[in-house]
Amino acid sequence: MTITTAKRLPRLAPLAAAMLLALPAQAGWRVVPTLTTSVTYTDNINLQADERKRSELVAQLAPGVTVIGTSPRLNVSASAEWHQFAFLHDVGNRTTDNQRQYSGALRGILSEDLLYIDASTSRGQRSTSAFGPQLSTDLYSLGNRTEIETWSVSPYLVHRFGNTASAQLRYTRDAVDSAGGSVLGDAVRNGFYKSDSDAVSASLASGSNFDTVGWGLNYYRQDLDSARYGESTTESLRGNLSYRISPRLALTATAGYDRYDFGGLGSDNKDEGRNWSAGFAWKPGARTSLEASLGRHYYGQTGSLLASHRSRQTVWSVSYSDAVTTSRQQFLLPTAIDTAALLDRLFSASFPDPVERQRVVAAYMQATGLPPSLADSVNFLSNRYMRQKSLQATSAYRLGRSSAVLSLYANERIALTDAQSDSDLLGSQLSNLNTNVRQRGLDATFTRQLNSRSSVIGGWNVQRSQSLTTGLVNHQRTLRVGLTRRYGERMLGTVEMRRRSGDVGVGNSGTYSENAISASLSMKL
Repeated sequence: MTITTAKRLPRLAPLAAAMLLALPAQAGWRVVPTLTTSVTYTDNINLQADERKRSELVAQLAPGVTVIGTSPRLNVSASAEWHQFAFLHDVGNRTTDNQRQYSGALRGILSEDLLYIDASTSRGQRSTSAFGPQLSTDLYSLGNRTEIETWSVSPYLVHRFGNTASAQLRYTRDAVDSAGGSVLGDAVRNGFYKSDSDAVSASLASGSNFDTVGWGLNYYRQDLDSARYGESTTESLRGNLSYRISPRLALTATAGYDRYDFGGLGSDNKDEGRNWSAGFAWKPGARTSLEASLGRHYYGQTGSLLASHRSRQTVWSVSYSDAVTTSRQQFLLPTAIDTAALLDRLFSASFPDPVERQRVVAAYMQATGLPPSLADSVNFLSNRYMRQKSLQATSAYRLGRSSAVLSLYANERIALTDAQSDSDLLGSQLSNLNTNVRQRGLDATFTRQLNSRSSVIGGWNVQRSQSLTTGLVNHQRTLRVGLTRRYGERMLGTVEMRRRSGDVGVGNSGTYSENAISASLSMKL
């Protein structure tokens, strides 16, 4: 036990060191211990094909803690939970009897107007493949899942040249690692290898003296070292211009050069070339904004879109991006829509105080079972560089006693490096499965407040994944209906029924279905 703990400490050390450096800020700390107990009955514990399904009773005990520290020079937000499971029968190697997850973020000012630091760490379950049952509340399952650990430390310098310009120089050290194997088909695989990255970025941007014509220069270089596939390098240089036609409308343009040296990831060639884009930024009011652009990269025509609108009772958001990325980058900088940020905008009119609004948002997410990020299932394990086109649309409303969140996404990944780097992950016969993948999905949650303490909740999730290379198509569907009741300010009880169905996925043919009912009690100690 001592040896295991010692091995884990280095993964948390960067965040701990950053916190110690920022402690002179004397932040006000709020520590909230939590405890959740639950019992779940399922008629298909391992989400196997219908002819192989078996029922099970699962009990869970999950202690946790949330830590929030806020001051003018320091902001810390962290949470951790340990999930201990007990099963009525022997359930085999497709389940685990414990699972832990944590996340933490720090933003500190080490020297005012000069030196700052960002740090983060996380651990949690992720989908191994886009083809098969995806992440849900059944944390005891290992089927098509693995645990991913990340940490990042990023100090940066800021300097302002009066009202003329501002400069930033940032260094980032981060790591991503798979904490264990997952059951993919009938085999246990662990082919997502640890990788470390050193990145340097520098930027120079115009100041308030340039009111009509704005400009900026950005440079970025990342050196990535994979434990299995060696080194690769990403480098980009980009300049941007903006011309303000009116206080609400500006024209934008960018030009630059990208270089990717994939090295040991199955390619000896360098992909590089010029890029440019042209577009506009329009902000007709304080609650509405629209940014759009079209252009070209060395890999073809591309574009971007970011639109948002907020009324007193609704929030709308639409985004489109087209860029070269990796699975590890998605884990460090999720592209999915942050649920808390979306709900924060929704509740801003009813709860002007940010601290109170944060509490209300957290309680709403807990009661409805909303994940930290919407459309987060678009990410899956791959060791390859890929071009990703991603369209996401999200809407939330709150009217009287009813509220709802709706998220739709369409995602396409085209691999840029050799399939050999995924052979350990998927098996040599299935390594092409991640070559070209198209995903579509919908996630909807509805809440109806019955009285001051009780609410009815419902959720519907539909996903479709297609391998454009192999022709494999996979469908997943989940329907949830439940009742929540508050007992004072510190206790929440939930009873929920769910129905899941879909294709079994990689390594197995056929379809599965699951009916489950669970009861849980969550307490703040």
